Amino acid sequence: MDYAQRTLESGGTQRTRKGTRTVYRIVVRGELSARYAAAFEGMEIEAASGRTTLTGEVIDQPHLHGILDRINGLGIELVSVLSVADEPQIDTQSYLQ
Repeated sequence: MDYAQRTLESGGTQRTRKGTRTVYRIVVRGELSARYAAAFEGMEIEAASGRTTLTGEVIDQPHLHGILDRINGLGIELVSVLSVADEPQIDTQSYLQ
């Protein structure tokens, strides 16, 4: 089931993994122009030397697969996918109680 379908079936609420966030670095062939920024909203885009690197937080595996599906749908060649950071998040609710 894809990310959008799960969101619809959960009544429009998005569920995320608690406790960690994962930052991914996705490299594609070609230097993507700024017009692609909307397609990868929330990702930092850096183009150089014939490749483009997309870096940003990915909520969960369905979110990652959605990004990869978008790359494929745009006809962009995928070079690599790398998890670059797993950072614990502070549970702010614990501090507010």
